[in-house]
Amino acid sequence: MSASSKTSVYAPNPFVRIASDGTVTVVAKHFEAGQGAYTGLATILAEELNADFGQVRVEAAPADERLYNNLRFGQLQGTGGSTAIANSYTQYREAGAKARAGLIAAAAKHWGVPAGEIGVEKGQVSHAPSGRQADFGQLAVIAAGLAPPEAAGLKDPAQFTLIGHQDTRLDIESKVNGTAEYAMDVRLPGMLTAVVARPPRFGGTVKSFEAAAALAVPGVTDVLAIPQGVAVVAENTWAAIRGRAVLSVDWDESAAETRGTGELLAEYRALLEKPGLPARKDGDTDAALSGAVRTLEANFEFPYLAHAPLEPLNCVVRLGQDECEIWAGDQFQTVDQANAAAAAGLDVRRVRINTLFAGGSFGRRANPPSDYIVEAVHVAKALGGRAPVHLVWTREDDIRGGRYRPMYLHRLRAGLDADGNPVAWQQRIVGQSLQANTPFENALVVDGIDLTSVEGAQDLPYAIPNLSVELHTTTIGVPVLWWRSVGSTHTAYAIEVFLDELAQAGGRDPLELRRRLLANQPRHLGVLELAAAKAGWGTPLPAGHGRGLAVHKSFDTHVAQVAEVAVAEDGTFGVERVVCAVDCGVAVNPAVIRAQMEGGITFGLSAALGEAVTLDAGRVVQSGFGDYKLLRFGRHPRIEVHIVPSTEAPTGVGEPGVPPIAPAVANAVFAATGKRLRTLPWGR
Repeated sequence: MSASSKTSVYAPNPFVRIASDGTVTVVAKHFEAGQGAYTGLATILAEELNADFGQVRVEAAPADERLYNNLRFGQLQGTGGSTAIANSYTQYREAGAKARAGLIAAAAKHWGVPAGEIGVEKGQVSHAPSGRQADFGQLAVIAAGLAPPEAAGLKDPAQFTLIGHQDTRLDIESKVNGTAEYAMDVRLPGMLTAVVARPPRFGGTVKSFEAAAALAVPGVTDVLAIPQGVAVVAENTWAAIRGRAVLSVDWDESAAETRGTGELLAEYRALLEKPGLPARKDGDTDAALSGAVRTLEANFEFPYLAHAPLEPLNCVVRLGQDECEIWAGDQFQTVDQANAAAAAGLDVRRVRINTLFAGGSFGRRANPPSDYIVEAVHVAKALGGRAPVHLVWTREDDIRGGRYRPMYLHRLRAGLDADGNPVAWQQRIVGQSLQANTPFENALVVDGIDLTSVEGAQDLPYAIPNLSVELHTTTIGVPVLWWRSVGSTHTAYAIEVFLDELAQAGGRDPLELRRRLLANQPRHLGVLELAAAKAGWGTPLPAGHGRGLAVHKSFDTHVAQVAEVAVAEDGTFGVERVVCAVDCGVAVNPAVIRAQMEGGITFGLSAALGEAVTLDAGRVVQSGFGDYKLLRFGRHPRIEVHIVPSTEAPTGVGEPGVPPIAPAVANAVFAATGKRLRTLPWGR
């Protein structure tokens, strides 16, 4: 992919360009939704390039899985599963190393000296014996005319100056000064805005509609039927929203989901009484339970949860006769490209995606049907391509529009021996499949078990000799989707809270019991010991205070958290302090890791304290932040994060901070009050 010397740009591979002014542009194959992926990818590549980080810029890669696929996903370009840095680490190091080798080759040719005598440091290429020196820009033109190197050696990690040290976020300045571009900011000549009236019950369809009142609203240009509902198109967003408000639609709900949360809970509770499909079976759990000195049982309930990113779903589509161009905070480029092409009736290579910043996602922008992308294409197509279309979801659309973290129920039973050691563990889970009827079903549903429903439980790290995990997968008409930390959002809570119950019943300190059961899990133990030490586990607390801990591995990253709560006389409590320890392998950007742990803790605590989507006769009750309760600053704890030094390959940090926080807090509440919290959110 070497550029012609006439361009004055050196592009030795798809991931980096060096311009004649010395600017280094790193091409990011992963989108930036606030998680720091741009900075991480740039740090990795710049480390091997030996660039001055001040000269580094980042731009989003075009949608092309042939060049920019996620190596963990196969032939698919997309971001998710906390894989951005993990799958890119070696790839971007090699890209930087090859670019550095090309600059050295250019200098060697220009100066007529051996390449082995040339060094590169902070954006400067030098030949010490002769004292000659050139910056990247001066050599870019020469390097662009040479064949790019096929291979280059990687640096010894002991020589890293950026990885593990560089903490400057490359996206912060533009977000502070307002120049960062989100899909909400896109304005194209002649662009119209569309909002969609969708069925109030999932599975409903349009029977008929009356457009006159909507068309009478100033600014409304069109009212159109699309497969998802009825689109109101206008000259601006407010006009479109006002037009939709007076639109009259008669819905066909003959195939719609009409059950409410109470009915679904009753059905799920009934399933807990029956054996499910085996996801894991070690030893003979039934016999061990029968022979146990003491048995314990507990049920846990978890609600539907919305992703609720700050920037609701939206995108811009410009549809031509033989091409389609999309602007979006795009998380699943390959999937969205294919679905957009199908909706537009085009070849997939005729769909171009411009990936912009996203104002949060937490999984919502990566959905197999590409719902909001396809909606926009359908509107543009219904308009005959006469104008670009900005499709906008309101906050109410977001909360009521589906794709939730599924509702789950767990039943756990365990048996203890005479010394208080767990000898049996049985976990039964009930909930919807995230992977059914998606392109990922063949890989992630094995013998009827959706692996994302049981992750964190199926791979339980505790050394319990007789262990079984069972799953009931339900069929409900509520659209569901992975939500930040996926299955571990519920499995970690049930496991870590129940394990504390076992510790109490067996007369064990919760930390001591975990130490014993994790004796062969050094990375679990490492974060557990670090968090406990930093939190002062076992030291006295003021009256009404309690400490609790939890440890969990998700996406190959180990996280332990200790929470401290203060309980008021009326029984309410506040989370005062959270101490977090994380082992994510090589820490590429320590400040980003700390920020992601803090964000994950905040996210998980918010859900546990007050978030829930409930149904009344199939209709979502909540409509916005007034009744979908996000955590407010006044309830936010002090957080400190400690990173375990490691030379292991880096793993993800976007999601693993979420699972331990709720159980750590619940265990702290028990320590302070003796009360167990088994139903989330705690305010329900």
